[in-house]
Amino acid sequence: MNARVAAPLPTVSIVVPAYNEEASILACVEAALAQTVPAHEIIVVDNRSTDRTAAIVAEVQAANPDAPLTLLRQFDEQGLVPTRNLGLDAATGEVIGRIDADSVLEPNWVEEVQKAFADPGVAAATGPVLYYDMPLRRFGLRADDTLRRAMLRLAREYHFVFGSNMALRATAWQAIRDEVCRDEDDLFHEDIDISVHLYDAGLKAVYVPTMVTGMSARRVEDSPRDYVSYVGRFDRTYTHHNVRNRALRAPAWVFLAVYPIAKGLRWGHQELTARLAAGSPDEAHRS
Repeated sequence: MNARVAAPLPTVSIVVPAYNEEASILACVEAALAQTVPAHEIIVVDNRSTDRTAAIVAEVQAANPDAPLTLLRQFDEQGLVPTRNLGLDAATGEVIGRIDADSVLEPNWVEEVQKAFADPGVAAATGPVLYYDMPLRRFGLRADDTLRRAMLRLAREYHFVFGSNMALRATAWQAIRDEVCRDEDDLFHEDIDISVHLYDAGLKAVYVPTMVTGMSARRVEDSPRDYVSYVGRFDRTYTHHNVRNRALRAPAWVFLAVYPIAKGLRWGHQELTARLAAGSPDEAHRS
């Protein structure tokens, strides 16, 4: 009796929309290249950047001529959604990872994505994040994981994917591609929009706790007014889609509650980092 031959694991593309991300794009691309299982391709889509974002990616290409790194430009219109869509449309992998330009993938990210999509019933996957520019990073990862698991229980039928750390089967993207909202006024959370359309199409999204990426906590540097407007995207997206499950508003309440704490922690972390970098006498004495 012949042993059963396992099906090959799916190829994984990584798409990175970018606008004026010269401070973070190098770390993002280098992490995507330094995977335990190489990505099929890494596509950075530059959206009218006026800084060195595109130049930095070109420098990485020149230094790594054999790397599957592609730089595309989406200059027709300003906006995350058209930029994201161009990258997802251009990807040729069986699974398409979508991360932000400040995302820093853990080294086994592609490997964990492949494992998740070995199940042919999985159409999309998401995982927790580690805030790499905050103190107590691993504790923060555990807290983020705990929060996301709690949301899964509250949401029941809805399983949401997170824009900084998501992957879609290419066939799932094609199924919802013409249905996702264009959001010309930039009012929604585009990842929640994708999640709702996946659900409406009967496509399964799963949470994978080992599919980890780092991301910046720079959002908490926003003014209170801008931060509240950002959090309001949850409600605007749900209202637009007539999603009435009030439990799904819980993340917005959590974001609002932790804002002053997170802002203080980030400020303290930045101050300490700056002192250590400057070699201040006070810090030298304490060490």
